[in-house]
Amino acid sequence: MKLILTQEVDGLGAPGDVVEVKDGYGRNYLVPRGLGIRWTRGGEKTIESIKAARTARAVRDADHATDVKAKLEANAVNVKVRAGEGGRLFGAVTTTEIADAITEVSGEKVDRRTIVVANPIKTLGAHEVSVKLHDEVTATVALNVVPA
Repeated sequence: MKLILTQEVDGLGAPGDVVEVKDGYGRNYLVPRGLGIRWTRGGEKTIESIKAARTARAVRDADHATDVKAKLEANAVNVKVRAGEGGRLFGAVTTTEIADAITEVSGEKVDRRTIVVANPIKTLGAHEVSVKLHDEVTATVALNVVPA
């Protein structure tokens, strides 16, 4: 089945791409969730408009991403977690907790899926995580994990 993607799908493509997928995947998952529409000859204009919007948004987003990067790297972010004696955490610090702390400190909404944690954070203290803001812009954020 040929589909035109309307949103980014991991491992498949970006908005405006024409992809060939299995019938069941397209019919039962992509189309009902609004991630793709059926390809037709008339859909070529749709592809062009989606790609034009994507390129315009990418230019605007790249400039905004560099501003956000400067704001995120300027301040250290405190993440409050439950900890036991000796500084051991009950579990690990999640990307959702990190995203909430970054949003609280910087005022910029950060999606948890854009946060890259190299190793699970299971101790108190200073750590670093990467936040992918754009295809070419990645910010390194300093985290201070503190007990709640």
